[in-house]
Amino acid sequence: MKRENILTGSPWEDKMGYCRAVRIGNIIEVSGTVAIVDGDKVKADDAFAQTINILERVEKVLEDLNVGMKDVIRTRIFTTNVDTFEDVARAHASFFKDIKPTTGFYGINQLVSPDYLVEIEFTAVLQ
Repeated sequence: MKRENILTGSPWEDKMGYCRAVRIGNIIEVSGTVAIVDGDKVKADDAFAQTINILERVEKVLEDLNVGMKDVIRTRIFTTNVDTFEDVARAHASFFKDIKPTTGFYGINQLVSPDYLVEIEFTAVLQ
């Protein structure tokens, strides 16, 4: 099967040796994605806005692969503060309420920057 790497041009792709997503056949894995914290629309203390930002950006990556959020079968949500669960869950449900992928919600010590409260990984299968 053909492997397709999806790159975004981030300098970290070469520094770390990764890509935003990989598609092999009908399976798409999306790397852990954090929000673009701009201090205005997406603040460092707003888990809801960070989650929405992540979901919107990944939705675009999937669309570029002719796949949709409806094809997501699993999400893995990492947070530095499990008290944000309600906000993260509300944002997640705004995209997945009817799709209902499997998911996990994991409290971790830290992410790559203290501005990030949430990081999400995605698995999609095109049927």
